[in-house]
Amino acid sequence: MASSSSLPQTAWRRRGALAWALWPVSLLYGALVRVRRALYAAGLLRQHHAGIPVIVVGNVIAGGAGKTPVTLAVVRHLRQRGIAVGIVSRGYGRSTQDCREARPDSSAGSVGDEPALLARASGAPVFVARARIDAVRALRARYPATQIIVCDDGLQHLALARDVELCVFNDEGTGNGFLLPAGPLREPWPRKVDLVLYAGARPAGAAPAFALQRRLASHAYNARGERIALAQLRGQPLHALAAVARPADFFAMLQAQSLTLARREALPDHYNFESWNGKDSAASALICTEKDAVKLWPRQPDAWAVPLEISIDQGFFPALEQALSLSSTH
Repeated sequence: MASSSSLPQTAWRRRGALAWALWPVSLLYGALVRVRRALYAAGLLRQHHAGIPVIVVGNVIAGGAGKTPVTLAVVRHLRQRGIAVGIVSRGYGRSTQDCREARPDSSAGSVGDEPALLARASGAPVFVARARIDAVRALRARYPATQIIVCDDGLQHLALARDVELCVFNDEGTGNGFLLPAGPLREPWPRKVDLVLYAGARPAGAAPAFALQRRLASHAYNARGERIALAQLRGQPLHALAAVARPADFFAMLQAQSLTLARREALPDHYNFESWNGKDSAASALICTEKDAVKLWPRQPDAWAVPLEISIDQGFFPALEQALSLSSTH
């Protein structure tokens, strides 16, 4: 089954006929982006500051860049340094509209799949709201000792003032370099950010940039907390499922672990599984991403979720701390 996002992502890799046909529309989109940014810069649209340092982890491309694993890595590092961290997010794909806390037992439908995962995995308080400043205020009211806010996504959410901007790129970088809809860029690149993380070739720009690698963990776990080594699944026909922006990446990483994929099921990013038909009867097990598991487990508690691990250039975290210290002096 093909992902609904595979066609534009394929077209965005090069400047082919479709990209050039959409290029005039991208010029209009780019003009709107510049006008909006100028309105914020002039103070005609208001930015709100959290009152404590804010790190925004985001990207400038459509289609997913691995922001949530980076958010998790940043939060874990700061917590290891003894810093009280809170996380805010829009909560994309949730059925609710209010500002609320995402708890470890929250459903993905009520808070969004990525906040649900962060609440389970980070150990930090997580709040969601369409206006991120509302999430910040609610979080600080309930957890007043919070020292730093990390915003998962939101590089283009300019209403929330930020002290450090971290831009993440997947291995396709800026693609064909065009703005939406002719290319993957949400805004022109390069643009000023504080730090860059990249999985492929280093992107253009003056910001300090650090390489990251993504890989699957050597184990999986199910809704009951049972763990299994991926090596134990070798030789079994597996039903691999991914409702993420780049499902082919997940399938390729599973195959790199010498797993046999009897079926690859790619669903739209943030798919809610309400109309999902169930596991392939020919497969001995269902295997999925952690983000999918938080929505799948109420229906399929035996599904094996494989964590995605990242490793980041060792110079990144000192650079992040330096950026935070510099922002505090301004």
